[in-house]
Amino acid sequence: MSSRETHVVEMGDILANEADLLGMIKEYLKFGEFDDTVHQFEKECKDKGKLIPKSRGNRLRDSKTLIIQKDLLSSFDDGDFKVFFELWEEYIPAEVRDSDPQTQKLEFYLHIHFTIFPLKIHLGGPTDRDGRITHFKQYLETRGATLSQTTEFLPYYALPFVPSPAVHPSFRDLFQDTWVPEVRRKLEAFLSATLKVTNAPRLLISMLLQLQLAEAERRASYYMRRFGKMQADHHRLIDVTAELVDSLEDTVRGKMVSPEYLQSVCLRLFSNHLRQSSVQSVDFTRPGTASSMLRASTAPLRPQEVPLLPSLDYDKLKRDLLGGSDRLKALLLQALRWRLTRSLHGEQRDTVLQAYISNDLLDLHSAQQVGSDSQPRGSCKIVRQYMARLINALASLSEGRAYLSQVPSVLLVLLESLKTEEKDSLSRENVLGALQKLSLRRSQQSAMIGAGLIGWLVEELQDSDCLSDYTLEYAVALLMNLCLRTRGKRECARNAKSILKVLTDLLGHENQQIRPYVNGALYSILAVPAVREEAREMSMEEILGCYSREENPELNRQIEFIIKQLNSGEVPEEGRESDNEEEEEDDDDEDMMETDLDKEEVLLPQPRELSGETLLTTNYLGIMTNLATRSKKKSSAPPGVHEPLQRPVTPSSHRNALAM
Repeated sequence: MSSRETHVVEMGDILANEADLLGMIKEYLKFGEFDDTVHQFEKECKDKGKLIPKSRGNRLRDSKTLIIQKDLLSSFDDGDFKVFFELWEEYIPAEVRDSDPQTQKLEFYLHIHFTIFPLKIHLGGPTDRDGRITHFKQYLETRGATLSQTTEFLPYYALPFVPSPAVHPSFRDLFQDTWVPEVRRKLEAFLSATLKVTNAPRLLISMLLQLQLAEAERRASYYMRRFGKMQADHHRLIDVTAELVDSLEDTVRGKMVSPEYLQSVCLRLFSNHLRQSSVQSVDFTRPGTASSMLRASTAPLRPQEVPLLPSLDYDKLKRDLLGGSDRLKALLLQALRWRLTRSLHGEQRDTVLQAYISNDLLDLHSAQQVGSDSQPRGSCKIVRQYMARLINALASLSEGRAYLSQVPSVLLVLLESLKTEEKDSLSRENVLGALQKLSLRRSQQSAMIGAGLIGWLVEELQDSDCLSDYTLEYAVALLMNLCLRTRGKRECARNAKSILKVLTDLLGHENQQIRPYVNGALYSILAVPAVREEAREMSMEEILGCYSREENPELNRQIEFIIKQLNSGEVPEEGRESDNEEEEEDDDDEDMMETDLDKEEVLLPQPRELSGETLLTTNYLGIMTNLATRSKKKSSAPPGVHEPLQRPVTPSSHRNALAM
């Protein structure tokens, strides 16, 4: 090919690439609804003789998405679990599979479907059925283990061990004609929402892919360095192993191994894990020393180099939270909460929280605070709900509670919302959750007691059967936290009969999660002589005795402590507990994100609408708004499980302490 022909080909490639670029620019402008700019752009391209091709990138992506959906549904219908889960793991995003509770539940039912598939159609030999059961067992021991404490799924953990599940009472529903169509309907709805056809412009997708590529290259470089270190350790281990084999052979022939030789071998083994001076100071001649250090050296390390999330433009965010449309406000509040709840525990989450606080995300220190009528609280129902969700998430972290406690009006707004929101609404659930977590701080406890919250809680708990599990658990835990204070006990003494009746009724409630908080509240208020006298008049000891016969030694022991408190004659010293927050330290070092923070999302993005992290990084990208994280206070030891609770807790932290 001549040089002239080569030049013509290169020019043709450049013109084709330029045309694609012009098409991508026009596509992005249309996506952003820059209609006047699009018109002017097309006019100038036409005047300059530039050709803008018609976009077909979206159509290609959409057709591929539809093919993937069809393949997943076909393999579901055919019972082909190998093909299905290969496609599932390849095309369903890992963050959705790992963090979304509804997706995890659907995945569990999909595994059940493929496990019992041969039994429903009466096909497949023993080998096929055994393979499916083995696959289901592996799932239960790995990804499925997260649902092992859920009542809904607990019976299915016995499914692999039941020889004839079709006739077993626990699994009869799985073989009803309606079960498979219902699972398929849920799968189809999930795939339509997750693998939905996209109208995102190619220019935006290219930018996001470039960011992902840079992150992938950084991680690849990090793992290459780790691989090089592991390879060097592997070679060193082989050399030492060969020497030890030689030493064993010498020992068989009667030649002893000297302590100096053992010291030199251990020095080589631990050269990368300990300083040389530290290794030389260890007495490896003592039996078990070297083997213990070897086992300790293989203990899993904490993950390193967790990437930080991009910085945001908080000034623009706050302007839109204040003056944007109700839908934009709700989407932003949802995205900001997800950034906090879905970030990795540790430096990544701490950095997100510190950025929110240092940039005063809720504008607590401005003239227009979260409690003003112009803020989302006074907006539509969904905005109020998503503001309550965000505040509840912030209150789940110690630094977040400190931030919310800086301005007294925040607590006043929450208390007002608690009494005005609908009784069974998610807004009120999240407001109650936030208040319960704020009650770990003494200043907030005092304000709640002064606002008459104890009386409101007692009145609400009189009809406990009408409350959701979340509302009931957090209401009782909040009541207990307030009863631990001297002012709270005095408040209870004013209406001792009513509160004692509510608490004793709650002892028999079917929700056993509330028992530790009921016991803690009873133990606390029975320290007041007037309350003890009222309890004796209503035969409290006999009532408690009825519940101590249950098969629960931990709770029985707590009942014994309560009865001992009831029969004591101690008179509490006045002023034993100071209500001056400046004189006593807050017992507030708990950081615990419960899964309920992201439950029942009612706000779903519309076609071409950005949401979540994509919304934040596309429209609100900032520069250096992330700050270094602060050091955490060391958590104090949890109370013994045999004693009633005697310090403020949250339900999530109490469950975690019991599990530990």
